[in-house]
Amino acid sequence: MESTLFLGFSLDAWITIVTVVSMFTILLFTRWRSDVVFLGAIGTLFVTGVLDAKEAFSGFSSTSVVTVGVLFVVVAGLTRTGVLYVVVRYLLGTPDSYSKAVTRLMLPVAALSSFLSNTTVVSLFVGIVKMWSKRLGVSPSKLLIPLSYASGMGGVCTLIGTPPNLIISGLYEEKTGVAMNILTTTIPGLFCLAVGIVSVIAMRRLLPNRKAPESAFEQTGEYTVELRVPSDNPYIGQTLNEAGLYHINGGSLIEMYHYDHAPLPVREDEIIMGGDYLIYAGHIDEIYEIAVRHNLVAADHHVFSMSEIDENSKLRTAYVNFGSSLIGQTIKDIGFEKDTNMILAAVSRRGERINKAPREVVLEAGDTLLLVCPGDFNVDKTRSDICFFDSDDVPSIGYGTLISTAIMIAMVTLSALGVLPLLQCAFLAAAAMLLFKCCNMDQAMKAINWEILMVFAGSAVLGIAIQKTGIAEWMANGILDVCGTNPIVVMTAVCFVGTFITEFISNTAAGAMFFPIMYEAAEKLGYDPFPFLVALMISVSSSFATPIGSPTHMLVYAPGGYRFSDFMRIGLLMNIIILAANILIVNIVYPLTPLP
Repeated sequence: MESTLFLGFSLDAWITIVTVVSMFTILLFTRWRSDVVFLGAIGTLFVTGVLDAKEAFSGFSSTSVVTVGVLFVVVAGLTRTGVLYVVVRYLLGTPDSYSKAVTRLMLPVAALSSFLSNTTVVSLFVGIVKMWSKRLGVSPSKLLIPLSYASGMGGVCTLIGTPPNLIISGLYEEKTGVAMNILTTTIPGLFCLAVGIVSVIAMRRLLPNRKAPESAFEQTGEYTVELRVPSDNPYIGQTLNEAGLYHINGGSLIEMYHYDHAPLPVREDEIIMGGDYLIYAGHIDEIYEIAVRHNLVAADHHVFSMSEIDENSKLRTAYVNFGSSLIGQTIKDIGFEKDTNMILAAVSRRGERINKAPREVVLEAGDTLLLVCPGDFNVDKTRSDICFFDSDDVPSIGYGTLISTAIMIAMVTLSALGVLPLLQCAFLAAAAMLLFKCCNMDQAMKAINWEILMVFAGSAVLGIAIQKTGIAEWMANGILDVCGTNPIVVMTAVCFVGTFITEFISNTAAGAMFFPIMYEAAEKLGYDPFPFLVALMISVSSSFATPIGSPTHMLVYAPGGYRFSDFMRIGLLMNIIILAANILIVNIVYPLTPLP
């Protein structure tokens, strides 16, 4: 029996508290890798004897963690076969009002995020929304925050849509032996999504009207953009003149060649064929308007300088990530250019180009960089420091698109009907993606994010430590002392704290940390913990008030030209609104049931 040392806590409990606080402090104020920090926390709890070997490393064999790893392969198949591109192409359209635009954007994003990685969905949509906003005459900043919000609210609609849902449902199954259905959170999630869409439209005046960051570079000279004619393009067989691709506003066609790179004469009666490459010179925004109107895709998403129309260097825009090692430094003081073989051409901040030597600029999070990249540039070299606005991946849309979609639907259906557990369904879906060549083995392995899996495993272990050392029971008793014995008040209080904690820490970690607290509180009140945990799932994924509250917020932060306060203006109200909607709908769909 452990002796009580201070404030009713055992030595093991204090070690756990110090470990958790230290871990989150390091994550907030340093640039250390999150997987290393979580591994250090696991090691500390194991070495100090708080957890034995089985408990300390149980996270790596957790059903929820394994499920996430397998789902990365399923998502790779869907992404590589262009399922997301098909959705974007046919669902966005050209709405005639802001309200319709927000609805047309948020609904498909939420639907995709219910089954795919939120960051994958938002990464795809960021560039598309920026082009779409120009066509609609709306600032991208009016649409990119709703884009990020939709991915978060859509993610809670299924167990596989967001990490906390899998962690909490996995811990619940380990505790009770009862597995949650994959659609457990669907009705509450859809209700919160509907409330969220209405709230964004009602509070649209709180969304900033910012200039797109890369617009600062659009008047720095004349650029060229290389575009490709997809095989299903309706203009195939027409001449350049007939298709309206020869004479364009703000630029001109300067080069054309077939898919085999055989050069062609640039003349207005040249016939367009599938796979043709068209190189236009002019202003970037005008050329991309041509691409949108004529269903052209980026050849390799590289923008070239007029003085170097070859494959040796490419002009690209990127933004500085939160936590980047570049923050607070100038490019000349570090070996970034030498290490990456890139040259910094210009820097903009909040949509305005900084008119000083770019290598002399002290960089900040969200700064936009104009970079001259080598032809053999490897984006993986810079992934932790900067994120490019464009992507090198151009999926081919065809037969594989239908196959991957069918596999995904089958996986969800089999799991929802209880034919097979979710993990088995995920394994079968991943195997089918490989069997039907929706993705190859290399793509599948590269799609697995080992850093995220380490965070998942570490989060599950933290939950075990908080439960084992009595911290969860102590916190549950404290909540009951403050809130009384009204179950809805207790549910609201824990969800309220969870919502705001997840603004600063990983929602996965928040879910694992609050699971034992919510479970203990529900049992002490004499109620089935199930509805309490459903409410917790939604609350720890409802982070709207800070750009560091979600990886998707960080993805849109720089492209939207946002400031930190932009998220707080609308996000604090969104937190309260979604919390209220969450508590209301969960208690309607899953009425509180006293324990026998």
